[in-house]
Amino acid sequence: MPKTKSVFVCQNCGAESAKWIGRCPSCKEWNTYHEEIIAPALQRGNSFLAAAEKRKPELLDNIKPDQHARIKTGLSELDRILGGGIVGGSLILLGGEPGIGKSTLALQLALALKGKDVLYISGEESEEQVGMRAQRMKDSNPGCYILSETELESIFTHSDNIKPGLIIIDSIQTISTGMLESSAGSVSQVRECAAQLLKYSKITGIPIFLIGHITKDGSIAGPKVLEHIVDVVLYFEGDNNYIYRILRAVKNRFGSTSELGIFEMVETGLREVSNPSDLFINRHEESLSGISIAATVDGVRPFLIETQALVSSAVYGTPQRSSTGFDIRRLNMLLAVLEKRAGFRLAVKDVFLNLAGGIKVIDPAIDLAIISSVLSSNLDIPIGREVCFAGETGLSGEIRPVARVEQRIREASKMGFSKIYISKYHRNVISDRLNIEIIPVGKIEHLVKSLFS
Repeated sequence: MPKTKSVFVCQNCGAESAKWIGRCPSCKEWNTYHEEIIAPALQRGNSFLAAAEKRKPELLDNIKPDQHARIKTGLSELDRILGGGIVGGSLILLGGEPGIGKSTLALQLALALKGKDVLYISGEESEEQVGMRAQRMKDSNPGCYILSETELESIFTHSDNIKPGLIIIDSIQTISTGMLESSAGSVSQVRECAAQLLKYSKITGIPIFLIGHITKDGSIAGPKVLEHIVDVVLYFEGDNNYIYRILRAVKNRFGSTSELGIFEMVETGLREVSNPSDLFINRHEESLSGISIAATVDGVRPFLIETQALVSSAVYGTPQRSSTGFDIRRLNMLLAVLEKRAGFRLAVKDVFLNLAGGIKVIDPAIDLAIISSVLSSNLDIPIGREVCFAGETGLSGEIRPVARVEQRIREASKMGFSKIYISKYHRNVISDRLNIEIIPVGKIEHLVKSLFS
């Protein structure tokens, strides 16, 4: 019998201790240490472990880069985020809140990857339940294998027999290994299973797609080291009250982390949104005050979003400030700039701000659109539907230039807008071939005169 030992592991950050501690010295959380029984590694007869023993160091000059093309997933939004497709031997982690659509996206990936065998491991559902979801998607893949299994060693055995082109595990918190006696989902199990899967993918060259749950604070359930182990970390975001979903790359060893993928939740699964500007802009039949259009960029992808503001007299003694999808502290700063630099008395009024569609934006280039919508609601004067904005506002009231302004202008022109307000401090803005008028402004006073005079 192999000797076992007992350690206390923090369930928040994965720190270990020989005895129980009330407060974790690493993450400063209270009552997060739980006792776990750890057994030493057992010798297993997996073929990938035997192959690992035959590996030896190679000179860097003798190593040839992999000439194999990336694996196209069949989902263009996912391919763009991954840098053109899945790299062989990579470990990809997909995280998101419960019910956001992680399993739906993973199953669509398994069905869309034609021409390769896919092993879909479901630790939460039976084979029949996964089959019911596949029927709802109205798609099929003759090379898709479904297995309801939670033991890591059994997964390796089935993978050695099938030799798939892709392995999908839903989810990593349900997988356990016999090397540890702790329950599935614990920090030790998640960390050890992820490390074994990483070794398996590197040796066999099979890419592995992991699904991870999100905790209340918005991080991947399990130790933070899990994000350091994997090659790619994707976050699936969205609001259950809206139909859109956003896929972001937080870490990508084989591509850029500035890409953004947008999906729409429909009855048959997730539908790719090729033109997100149509999703976030409402085409009003009449002009309404308090509405303006911002040309924003998330990563390297430009799209237009509608900003809505409502300014009314304060009913209570203290004026209210409310913001949905935008930082409330930055909104307070913009209101202070309007009062100090433009002379509008907004300190005695309630101000409510909303970004249409429920999307969250941190791009400072939407400052100009937010100021315009607030002034439009305060003066009760609508802004033309053919006008959009792209500019950052400074504390002195100047309109500062923003990055990728030409991409924003092209997106506005493509969506049919005839005017766009930008900072006058931009240099060498090329718009000769675009059917749009560029209006440069330097200060908030110039913007007010141009819009409402």
